[in-house]
Amino acid sequence: MDVLRKELTLFFIAMGFFTRIPMPTWVKVDGDSLNKANRYFGLVGVLVGALSALIYALSIQVLPVSVSILLAMMISVALTGAFHEDGLADTADGFGGGWKIADKLKIMKDSRIGTYGAVTLLLALFLKFQLLMELALYDPEMLVPALIIGHCLSRVLAASIIFTDTYVSDAYVSEEKGSKSKPLAQNQTINELLILLVTGGLALWLSGLTSTILIAASLFLLRWLLVSLFRRQIGGYTGDTLGAAQQVSELVCYLVLLAAIA
Repeated sequence: MDVLRKELTLFFIAMGFFTRIPMPTWVKVDGDSLNKANRYFGLVGVLVGALSALIYALSIQVLPVSVSILLAMMISVALTGAFHEDGLADTADGFGGGWKIADKLKIMKDSRIGTYGAVTLLLALFLKFQLLMELALYDPEMLVPALIIGHCLSRVLAASIIFTDTYVSDAYVSEEKGSKSKPLAQNQTINELLILLVTGGLALWLSGLTSTILIAASLFLLRWLLVSLFRRQIGGYTGDTLGAAQQVSELVCYLVLLAAIA
């Protein structure tokens, strides 16, 4: 029971960190538990995806497909507080508007959204809507598992970057020398990584989708490309770039599924 309660606590911490769903009052958060909670980021994706899929499945009974998809997208944004979308916009602003690492990080820390961020976020949301629309038109039964898989695997990919790469603090003062601080999830052990991967693998297998190998291979390639980009731009990752990785990989999941059936 102690082990079950410990794991349940870690899941609630992951849920509370990445969604607006409140944690139970008995859950206590510290630095060590925040680090270990990253093992359940993929499971949080299953939760967000399942709730989005539920809204779609209910609304499609009385509303057009386009409206139902928009409602599903809206609930996912409401559940996460646009946490990942904000990371995508900040990353686009930083990478597009800064020359030096310190400049990029300063821009990414700014709460205001710039041209690069606004355009990137707008195009990403439009592409997500269009991909889901096409999926629903080609195979209406695919949309529910697609939402769950997209939200789950995208968070697995984003969280896995913690295992291989270095956090770059926004306190970084120059390209040659800077002070670095750790993020809330400051490290990831092999156990956390394995639980992440198993969660993603099981979700993909249980979905019944026929394109599992293609999705897995595409995400593996995407991860390599994103890590290479982050290293070249800022020397590692930040919370914003992890949010960007989640958004991009979610789009790739839908894109691969659509390409497989179109």
